[in-house]
Amino acid sequence: MLLLALDTATPAVTVALHDGTDVIASSSQVDARRHGELLLPAVDRVLAEAGLRLDAVTGIVAGTGPGPYTGLRVGLMTADTFGLALGVPVHGVCTLDGLAYAADLEGPFVVATDARRKEVYWARYADSRTRLTDPAVDRPADIAERVAGLPAVGAGALLYPDTFPKAHEPEHVSAAALACLAAEQLAAGGELPAPRPLYLRRPDAQVPKNYKVVTPK
Repeated sequence: MLLLALDTATPAVTVALHDGTDVIASSSQVDARRHGELLLPAVDRVLAEAGLRLDAVTGIVAGTGPGPYTGLRVGLMTADTFGLALGVPVHGVCTLDGLAYAADLEGPFVVATDARRKEVYWARYADSRTRLTDPAVDRPADIAERVAGLPAVGAGALLYPDTFPKAHEPEHVSAAALACLAAEQLAAGGELPAPRPLYLRRPDAQVPKNYKVVTPK
């Protein structure tokens, strides 16, 4: 097994290689505006660090969000392209699940990432491997009662201490955590879904109202 994992659902552009036993190389850079520019060089860097070529990869793991439309699609389209070019399976893992796995908490807790517009993408977890709720997008004040008293991880939790007073790192997802979680599930004989993006709201770019199509006569 050699898994190439990547995620662009948060401001972190993160890539890792997992050989079925452990992460052998990883890279993470935080820049919300340069996902497309940073992702492929990060893949090259990780492969070079491991002393491997891309054609040695036996599977791709892609973070499926939730996340902003533009950033999220960079990683998913890249993962699909690699899968087609190499003829290897592409597995999807929820980005929030990767954060939960990295947090390694034993009791109930919350994962929340920054959804902008004064909202968070979030979900509740029983432990680092068990999600209790579907990912959702809400204003922190609207979910305060549902998350009251629970520890929380992620950039969204750190941004809103009134709602998440017990917030702490990790702030962003790491591909290393995604790779470890996926490798663990695959080694146990489990199946991972195809990478389908978790777009929980429409993209920021919209066709203006009263838009008039002008065609030549």
